[in-house]
Parts: sequence; structure tokens; C-alpha cells
Amino acid sequence: MTSISRKILPIITSLMLGITLTGATTMTMAQNTNPNLPVSMITQWDKTFAQSNQVEHRKVSFQNRYGITLVGDLYLPKNRGTHPLSAIAISGPFGAVKEQSSGLYAQTLAEKGFITLAFDPSYTGESGGQPRNVASPDINTEDFSAAVDFLGLQQEVDRNRIGILGICGLGGMALNAVAADTRIKAVATSVMYDMSRAMGYGVGDGKDRYSTKDRKAVQQYLNEQRWKDVESGTIHRSNHDIYVDQNGHVTAADRGLPEVLPENPHPVLKEFFEYYRMPRGFHQRSINSTGAWNTTMPLSFMNMPLLSYANEITIPTLIVTGEKAHSRYFAEDAFKAVGSKNKELLIVLNANHVDLYDNKARVIPFDKFTQFFKTNLK
Repeated sequence: MTSISRKILPIITSLMLGITLTGATTMTMAQNTNPNLPVSMITQWDKTFAQSNQVEHRKVSFQNRYGITLVGDLYLPKNRGTHPLSAIAISGPFGAVKEQSSGLYAQTLAEKGFITLAFDPSYTGESGGQPRNVASPDINTEDFSAAVDFLGLQQEVDRNRIGILGICGLGGMALNAVAADTRIKAVATSVMYDMSRAMGYGVGDGKDRYSTKDRKAVQQYLNEQRWKDVESGTIHRSNHDIYVDQNGHVTAADRGLPEVLPENPHPVLKEFFEYYRMPRGFHQRSINSTGAWNTTMPLSFMNMPLLSYANEITIPTLIVTGEKAHSRYFAEDAFKAVGSKNKELLIVLNANHVDLYDNKARVIPFDKFTQFFKTNLK
């Protein structure tokens, strides 16, 4: 194995708190101990991007099939007329919240004429679910379908013209959702991750990192942690990207991102740090900004491949990634696997992974996303 300094450092995490970056907030719902109800519903604008005067914003909630209440931001064009519009459900990146990248995508596409919904996945942000800081290939896939349920019940939405867009790790969930949910008419991803592959085989410089022996060592490490958790009655949290040395010794950092960048940081660590830990993208409820996932979280991803039925995807598919994105190989392989005859892979020149989170003035191809959804949500 190569040294940690040469390995891609992970997408990371944080303890969910019902407060804003700037302090006092107005809540329509306080912290709730019911495991399936929202953690909070903050009505004050607390996004990492400026509010648009072209778009109406509503705070909303809805349930998935597992009874977990999800919280989202609904964006509607102010000059939308009286006819139902096409709609897009948006989520991601993995470990982020709707006040970050997905909200920016949603608000910008609403400016282009769509009704959009940016939502927090189960167990994260303002959405319900206990314990906190958990992800699931099944439940988070279902979250997209639950968002479609919600959109399809809105009088402003034409339920026959609904698409979805997944960013980073939620891109893989989006593709997984459309393999099963025939109500979704078009799907797009931005700098997608296949989280089953990422957790099961490790994220490397353009290729998988774990050998079969490494994979078993990681499973052993995670299952030993299960014993510790159940014996102590507590939940241990750590970085979900786990390292295996030449002797089979497994380690994981106690948090996703450090408080301070080390000297000569890996370029990918620097990318994530400059977004999640700096004012540019920091949000108190974002796992990636302030904390870590539950240590045992990768187990279900390692055992349940997300894109098993990608060849059965037949709807229009747009996969966008960056030329310099460390995740590019996930997007290229997913594109090959998707069965649709109407599919496109767009590689944004000179863009790294995190550039496509928020750098809309320079790299996010919003005109391309707009064209794709307008063409395919007729």
C-alpha cells in the first residue's frame, strides 16, 4: 500500500446541530426526540449562497416509505404562470446539507424555470432518523423516490415531468433510484461517486485502492467496532475512508477534516478543506464541515452494490464530471454501465471535484443541465 499522504482523503462528516452559521435562528420546529421527525425546520435563510429575488422559497417536509420525515427547500420561479411545471429533486454531496451545494443547484435551476426541491437525506441535516450521521444505500435511494412523491402532489408540478439530480455520493443514489422508479423521466449527476465502490474498495488516484485482502481487513475492523458499540451502548464516529497498511493494520481518523491543514496537504484534502471548513461552504449542520460518520456506516455499502442494475436504466441520463476530478473514474464507469441509448458524459475542462460544488461562475454547466432537463421533461 502507498502511504497515507498519497491516498485520496475522504468525503467527510459532522454532528448535526439545529443552529445556523451566524447564530440565532427562527425555528418552526424545535429539536425533536422522536427518531422519525425532523431535527429542526429553520425558516431563516441560512444558506451558503445568496438568496435569489427571482425565486420563491418554501421550507417543506415529507415522509419516505420507512416513515422518516425529510426536510427540504422548495424553489419556485416567481414568474411561473398558471400551468404546472416540470420539477427536479436534488440532493448531495455525501455528508453535505441542502444549505450547501444542492441548494445552489436547486435555486439556480429554479431561476431557469423549473420547480426544484433540495433535501437532506435521512439521518442528516434537518431530516429525521436515528441514530444521526448514518447513510444507507437503500434508504438514501428511497429518499429520492420520496422527494418525487412530494413533488408529484404539488399543484404547481406536472407529475409526468419529474427528474432528479444527484451530486457527488448522492449521484450514485440517483442512478440507483431511476433503475427502479419508473416515474422519474430524466436523471443527471454531477461529480458522482459510487459510494458502494468507494467504501468497499477505497478511493484511489483514478482507481480502486483496496485489494481483496484489504477489503476483508476493513470488514474485520468495522465488525470489531460493532462489538465495542453494542457493549458500550454508544456510537463511535470516525472518517469513513479507512486505511490499511502493508501489515494489514487498519486505521481511520476520528473526524473527516482536520481543524487546520497540514503542511503540503494532499490536493484532494485541500479541495475539501477549502470548501467545507472555510466560510466558502461551511455549514454547522453539515457532517463534512463539523464531524464524522458513525464508524460502522460503510458495512451496508460494502455489501450492497448501488449500480447493480445500471444497465436497466433507459431514461435520458446526463453524467457531468470534472477533467481533473479525482472522482472522474466513477463517472466514466457509470456512464459505460448505464443502459440508456439517450445518455451523455460531459467532462468540464480544468475542473476538479469540488469546483462543481459551487463555482458556478467558472465551471458548473448550468446551461447544459437546463437544456438537458428542458429537452427531456416535456
